[in-house]
Amino acid sequence: MEQSQAAVPKRLIVGITGASGAEIGIQLLREMQRHPQWETHLVISAGARRTIRLETDYSVEQVEALATRYHSLGDVGANIASGTFKTEGMVVAPCSMKTAAGIAHGYAQSLLLRAADVVIKERRKLVLVARESPLSTIHLNNLLTLANAGAVILPPMLTYYHRPNTIQEMTTHIVGKILDVFGIECADFKRWDPDSARPPTKS
Repeated sequence: MEQSQAAVPKRLIVGITGASGAEIGIQLLREMQRHPQWETHLVISAGARRTIRLETDYSVEQVEALATRYHSLGDVGANIASGTFKTEGMVVAPCSMKTAAGIAHGYAQSLLLRAADVVIKERRKLVLVARESPLSTIHLNNLLTLANAGAVILPPMLTYYHRPNTIQEMTTHIVGKILDVFGIECADFKRWDPDSARPPTKS
């Protein structure tokens, strides 16, 4: 009698790079802990290690511990570097323009870039939380190349219709939009509902 194979867990690769906005990647990892049917595989760039220390109250080690598995940036032989390792895709949050350029041009010199390269070639979902302002024509051309290759370009734009009161609420909104791409529901994510929108206050 043939033995039944164990179900392969759903896996999401998360990359955090050195652009401002490390909190987005951190909150994404925290939210994913609410979904035990998913594994998270984390890669942190050298620049992100410094940004985490500068922008957040987390140590790099604490961020690493939020993932199911942490992979060293230089470990280009890790499982996520191969298309035979099944994943649902990858999120780079935030995504620096240096990283975007590397992915756009197939410059897979680190595990983070190689993992994104694999996701593209395997036609899996790639979400890039592109963080830069203003954007140069070089940035825009690289992002267009990535969009044409199937990536979802999801900059952390400010939104106001959900009436955020804190930076945390704005971050949650971006995380909710990211996870929507993978069909994952984010706690406290406020979707647009004109029937429940608050009327404007009188001046």
